[in-house]
Amino acid sequence: MAFESLTDKFQNIFSTLKKKGKLSEQDVKLALREVKLALLEADVNFKVVKKFVKDIRERAVGHEVMESLTPGQQVIKIVNEELVKLMGEEKSDLTFSKESPTVYMMVGLQGAGKTTTTAKLAGSLKKSGKKPLLVACDVYRPAAIKQLQVVGGQIDVPVFTMGDKNKPVDIAKAAIESADKNGNNVVIIDTAGRLHIDEDMMGELIEIKENINPQEILLVVDAMTGQDAVNVAENFNEKIGIDGVILTKLDGDTRGGSALSVRAVTNKPIKFACIGEKLTDIEVFHPERMASRILGMGDVLTLIEKASEAIDAKKAAEMERKFRKAEFTFDDFLEQMQQVKKLGSIGDIMSMIPGMNKQMKDVEIDDKELSKVESMIYSMTLEERANPALINPSRKRRIANGSGNHIQDVNRFIKQFEQSKKMMKQFSGMMKGKGKKGLFNKFPFMG
Repeated sequence: MAFESLTDKFQNIFSTLKKKGKLSEQDVKLALREVKLALLEADVNFKVVKKFVKDIRERAVGHEVMESLTPGQQVIKIVNEELVKLMGEEKSDLTFSKESPTVYMMVGLQGAGKTTTTAKLAGSLKKSGKKPLLVACDVYRPAAIKQLQVVGGQIDVPVFTMGDKNKPVDIAKAAIESADKNGNNVVIIDTAGRLHIDEDMMGELIEIKENINPQEILLVVDAMTGQDAVNVAENFNEKIGIDGVILTKLDGDTRGGSALSVRAVTNKPIKFACIGEKLTDIEVFHPERMASRILGMGDVLTLIEKASEAIDAKKAAEMERKFRKAEFTFDDFLEQMQQVKKLGSIGDIMSMIPGMNKQMKDVEIDDKELSKVESMIYSMTLEERANPALINPSRKRRIANGSGNHIQDVNRFIKQFEQSKKMMKQFSGMMKGKGKKGLFNKFPFMG
């Protein structure tokens, strides 16, 4: 996950600070030196780091910290607030034009994930009640038009195309006319990218901008490119003017420094973050929530929002009832796993639970294990799934052979299943009457 290394470093720094009853200026100075090194290693822009550390130092050596009963916690609070400020303080929503259709122009370099992100944005807007139209204006990259048609089909959003022989500006103008006639109130234009910024590309983008007057120009940047993402953002902003940034590949094994630098360098908000490969893996960028994740404090609000969208409330309530009565079966377990998958990777879910990042530090979470468990359940008969007590040694051997696993794997899974069932019955009893709007009601599987 992005920021994993940075999160670990911050937690080590904060752990040292919290152990001290009082902090001297030297303690703060040493801690901020570690913060500075951690940020630079995460590929955060040097000028941004310099100002960030300076702002924290000015607050941290004052009465606010030195006279506090919990100086370590006060420093953490200041770092958190400055991180939020660095990334924009508040979320920045898309704006809509007074007259329909609202036109968004997607720009960026080749390889940043622009076409896929265009479809993700369309899917998100469709979910909120809009009627988007995707427009294929990349007439240079082989199969770019076909790619947009494929991803558009997957989210059931129409794609306007005039082939690769027409000028992109003419395609864009014709698409807006088509949207007007067909009742599409949002038009999202997928423009061409290059492997590097050049005059031809910028000239074409400026021509499209001047002719269609988009409501917003959204720059798609690859978070895994680090400092280069910041340079790209700066260049695009200077030459055509952007209204917002969408960061892609934030789920990758990346240092993530671009998320902390782009806003500060361009003074343009990060509007969305793409956190997976699925077309639903796009979320509104909340600076305060991202800061919380970076500092290892979790992100419960986003987790609850994801759960509300992905998990059937009636099914969750029924699962909880079964837990209370210890009636939970392998079929129920399978259904729970399928609902969990809708939320993203297990690692991503764990990173949103406060404190879990540190507790799970040395635990390897392999999403393939879920598939392994699924194969074991699918190798059981319907009677065995409904009544786990039926599974004797010979049945276990058959399940192991049928699922391509060892009998030890089957034994381990059944034992864990029974232990979890007992634990969840006890836990659900403790939770009775508490936290009715909390995570447990969404995630009975979390035990």
